[in-house]
This record gives sequence, structure tokens and C-alpha cells, in this order.
Amino acid sequence: MKDAFGAPQSLLILGGGSEIALATARRLVARRTRTVVLAGRPSPGLDAAAEQLRGLGAAVTTIGFDALDPASHEDVLGKVFAEGDIDTVLLAFGVLGDQARDEREPGAAVTVAATNYTGAVSAALVCGAALRRQGHGSLVVLSSVAGERARRSNFVYGSSKAGLDAFALGLGDALRPDGVHVLVVRPGFVRTRMTAGLAEPPFTTTPDAVARAIETGLRRRARLLWVPAPLRYVMSALRHLPHPLFRRLPV
Repeated sequence: MKDAFGAPQSLLILGGGSEIALATARRLVARRTRTVVLAGRPSPGLDAAAEQLRGLGAAVTTIGFDALDPASHEDVLGKVFAEGDIDTVLLAFGVLGDQARDEREPGAAVTVAATNYTGAVSAALVCGAALRRQGHGSLVVLSSVAGERARRSNFVYGSSKAGLDAFALGLGDALRPDGVHVLVVRPGFVRTRMTAGLAEPPFTTTPDAVARAIETGLRRRARLLWVPAPLRYVMSALRHLPHPLFRRLPV
């Protein structure tokens, strides 16, 4: 349960190696979160993340989790919730893909879609049902501004995030009567290992900035966050731009 100050005491991260997720975990642990479960594919990176959070005073466990294996999600995640209530779930896994390769190789595009959308739908539904049974908790879903309007440069990734975004907003409406809070986060370009080497557009942000926004959004029980906030207006303008003009933009 959340403590007297409204801070989550337990956190489950799906995509335990995500830099945004770990930045968020560090902030929450520095406040009052004491129990963290990192779910992801076993790797030295996952183990290092666990050790980092233990060094901050959290009790951390790791579990094997594969977004591309939805058939395992109920069993794997069910065991986490069976150990005790989870105050906050952060769904942070995803892949950027390679647009040129994804267009050439349909199988690669399917992997992007299956990870970012199908796997996320499965995991979110399993966690949402568990939070509903608890009668409380928050589910944070990392979406992207790329889902706001598909662009020529990354429409495979963008379409997967568009689907996830719409799904998560609907899930939030479905779970709200049961006391469950869903927060959808739409970061812009985030400076991480996944984006290393790519040209940084205006409004580029950092994992720590996204983490600060998530912490605030949880406290305020927000439904939707843009990071940085001005992207709300930029993307609104792009969304309503006539397509012949939008198509000519270098995006």
C-alpha cells in the first residue's frame, strides 16, 4: 500500500533494463519505495540494475520476463502479485527497430509490433486485472510522441506506439471505477542507449526528466503526460497539419 504521504512502497518494472524505468525507480526509492521487482530477460544489465537499486536501500528481486511470450505472462506476473500487493507497475519495454530494415524484412517489422503492442497489451491486461483485484494501484505505460501521427521516417515504430497509446487510455477508463490509476506517458526523443548515434531533434529530453514527470504524474493521478510539456502543442499542430504539407516535412 502507499504510505501516509501517498508514495508507492512497491514497484514492478516490466523492462527492467530501461533507462527511463531505472531513473524512475531511483527517484521513487529515494522517496519511500522499498520493494522493487525488475522483470526482463536475464542479463548482466538486469543484474547490475538490481544491484544499483539495492545500493539505494531497496529490496530488489529480478524475474525472467519476455514480452514476446504472452502465453507466459499470466504465470510469471501472477507469481509477483501472489507475493503481495504492488502499488505501481511501470510498463517500460519496447524496441525502436530500424525503419529501412523493417520495410525490407516484414518479420523484423512484426517483431517491433509484437514487442511494442501485442506484448504490452498482454502484460498490461494481466497487471490491470491484478491491480483491480487489489482495489488500488497505478499502471504507468511508456508511450511516445511517435504514436501521435505516423511519420515516413518511423511509421513502423510509430504505429506500434499509436496502438499502445490508444489501448492504454481505454484501459485506464475501464479500470478507473475499480480504483486503479493508469498513466500514459508520451516522451519525445529521449537520450538513451537505444537512440545513441541518432540525430537529436528539438525538445530532446533525458531519462531523469521523464522520471521527474512520472513521479509528479503519479502524485497527481494524471491520465496523460507529455515530456517535455511543450510537445503537447507541437504535436497538436502536426496532427492537424494538412497531409500534403505534413508529407513534405523532414520528419
